[in-house]
Amino acid sequence: MNEKTLRVLEYDKIIKLVADETVSNLGREIAMALKPSNNIYEIKEWLQETTEAVDIILKKGPFPLEGIHDIRGALKKAEIGSILSLEELLLTSYTLASVRRIKGFMKENRGEKDYPIIDELTDLLIEYKHIENEINKVILNDEEISDNASSELSSIRRRIRDKHNQIRDKLNSMITSHTHQKYLQEQIVTMRGDRYVIPVKQEFRSNVPGIVHDQSSSGATLFIEPSAVVELNNDLKQLKLKEKHEIEKILRKLSGLITENHEGIKANIEILATLDFIFAKARFSLAYRCSEPILNTDGRINIKKARHPLLDPESVVPIDIRVGEDFNILVITGPNTGGKTVTLKTTGLLNLMVQSGLHIPAEDYSEVSIFDQIYADIGDEQSIEQSLSTFSSHMKNIISILNNLSSNSLILLDELGAGTDPTEGAALAMAILDLLHEKDVRVVATTHYSELKIYALTTPGVCNASVEFDIETLQPTYRLSIGVPGKSNAFEISKKLGLNDRIIEKAREFIAKDKIKFEDIISSLEESRKKADEERLIAQKLRIAIEKTKEEADRRLEKIETHKNKIIEEAHRKAKELVDKQREEIDNIIKQLKDAMDKEIDEKARALENARKSLREIEEEIENNLNMGISKRINLRPPEKLKLGDTVKILTLDQKGHVITLPDENGNLMVQAGIMKINVNIKDLQLIKYEKEKVQTQRYTKISREKATQVPRQIDLRGKTLDETLLEIDKYLDDVYLAGIPKVTIIHGKGTGVLRAGIKEFLKNHAHVKSFRTGGYNEGGLGATIVDIK
Repeated sequence: MNEKTLRVLEYDKIIKLVADETVSNLGREIAMALKPSNNIYEIKEWLQETTEAVDIILKKGPFPLEGIHDIRGALKKAEIGSILSLEELLLTSYTLASVRRIKGFMKENRGEKDYPIIDELTDLLIEYKHIENEINKVILNDEEISDNASSELSSIRRRIRDKHNQIRDKLNSMITSHTHQKYLQEQIVTMRGDRYVIPVKQEFRSNVPGIVHDQSSSGATLFIEPSAVVELNNDLKQLKLKEKHEIEKILRKLSGLITENHEGIKANIEILATLDFIFAKARFSLAYRCSEPILNTDGRINIKKARHPLLDPESVVPIDIRVGEDFNILVITGPNTGGKTVTLKTTGLLNLMVQSGLHIPAEDYSEVSIFDQIYADIGDEQSIEQSLSTFSSHMKNIISILNNLSSNSLILLDELGAGTDPTEGAALAMAILDLLHEKDVRVVATTHYSELKIYALTTPGVCNASVEFDIETLQPTYRLSIGVPGKSNAFEISKKLGLNDRIIEKAREFIAKDKIKFEDIISSLEESRKKADEERLIAQKLRIAIEKTKEEADRRLEKIETHKNKIIEEAHRKAKELVDKQREEIDNIIKQLKDAMDKEIDEKARALENARKSLREIEEEIENNLNMGISKRINLRPPEKLKLGDTVKILTLDQKGHVITLPDENGNLMVQAGIMKINVNIKDLQLIKYEKEKVQTQRYTKISREKATQVPRQIDLRGKTLDETLLEIDKYLDDVYLAGIPKVTIIHGKGTGVLRAGIKEFLKNHAHVKSFRTGGYNEGGLGATIVDIK
């Protein structure tokens, strides 16, 4: 962009305002180096990042950039393996902490809004919490390292303190002794350098053996390190050297952490600098009530309620500026100090701001074109040294502009053709505008010449504009009226100021009638224009309101559709999860059944083997019993009233069995002994009482032992509904009862108390519950219930 244009339009002042909004030197450097671009894609990205930052500030509050420091020097030192100072390490820790805060800030209260550029930058930031922790654990401030930085440092410092105490005790004993008091100027212990000394009178120098380290200005006092503490002071110095060495070792270790991660930290610094600059642009936008304009590359400018950012925001009058659609050249006329030059500067400066990625102080939906170059010939640049008059300096600038412009340029010309004969100046001005019109260039020019008003009225693609003037107050209103040329108010102003009417009338006679008629037409047009503007403003407001209503309706419809789609997606997801869960449960059941079948087959095989073994044992026993006496095989008192299922002992086989048929008339019956069915006589049987109950008890005891190893002593039901909880408790208490566990704990949490109350109501009527109570201090308190099992 043309450097002269940047200077004339005071672009540097805007850049300084943006730079003042940064919080670090890193962001300030980027701001101060900012220049306009003519790449529309780059500009769009710059504007988008500014808009995202504004939205974040408005919705989430100030962006946490505090704590960012320029640690590039420290990183360079770390990169070559140098040891960083305490201050450099602390500033690095602060900067890394800001990275963590920024990432946390962007994760909070996200809502549905996306910030593509800011999110991408913050996602690229790398957290180094372990480096932060190490630095903060070791360094107390920029001058002090913690005693706990290492065990060695702690030990050295403890010995240093002990050595200090020994020296002080030794010297205190000297200055308080009667022998030495008369030699001393004062009874104090002080230091010279890093050595402990006492103040000795000059005349008693020989009475206090030691090393003289200093003397008073008068020479009357010598500061002597007594011989008695020289060795102690030497020890202290050695300890201090050890302390220094240990501190260097600690700092080298911390610096090593920075060295290992310097590439990532350097990337963090670049991103933090960019974020600082982006949010500086956002704060500038909010401070000056700016908005993001619509961009085009067609040379179309339509800025609504534009305000010059360097003027007092309380007194500046907003103006509407249009050029490049119905007309390419805008000719502005009006009185001096009426705002013509401000209009030129506002047009150029706001275009430069947009092409730098800055929001502009104007209403929403303003439109700005991207130009390759913006040229400005504004102000009086006459030079005594170069013997240039006002006219000459203007012409020199215009010639330079004409030699360098392209069709995609914006030209700002102040007082075109001024500074010379009005007739020639007006002719030159029209010729220049004609040339620019032929080249299809966008031009905003100011003038006092009536000829240019007529030129604008009669030339297609050229439009008049004027700055309004209040005749009653004799003050300009600074409002820009496009489409109507400025009316000369010299006669009206003179009359208002008290000039004689005869003089004014005489002056009118000197002006050609056609010029007077032209001025009257201008007055009539201005009145019509004001009415049209009022009606247009009303229509525009209605249109904007309708558009906003439509946009809001579209947004709501889109939100409803999005919500509906999310509900459908969620339902599909839950259904899939349910199906997957059921499938998994079925697979588990099949696996359990298969395992159980395999286990049952194994058990049956083992049972068959055991039966065979038992059979062999029985055969052997029968064979042995054949040789035994009859008295042992025959029961003199056979059992009476046998019932099916009774447990009996077969005396001839010494085996137990169960009655499966009742005795016949001869006393013969069938007994099941293991897997064998044996025909025996009732006389060979002995009834075993309570064996059935004993077997059942043993069976339950075995089940209890198995259950006891599987059933936990507590159950955690937090986070479940009351219905789910009661089902789980019921099954759990059955398992506990079978396992023979005397006491269990039900954990339900404190919460609102609904779960606790429901559980206790359920326990009141449960068959296995003996009693229950709320948990004690070490048992979970109100969050648990202790249950005693029957």
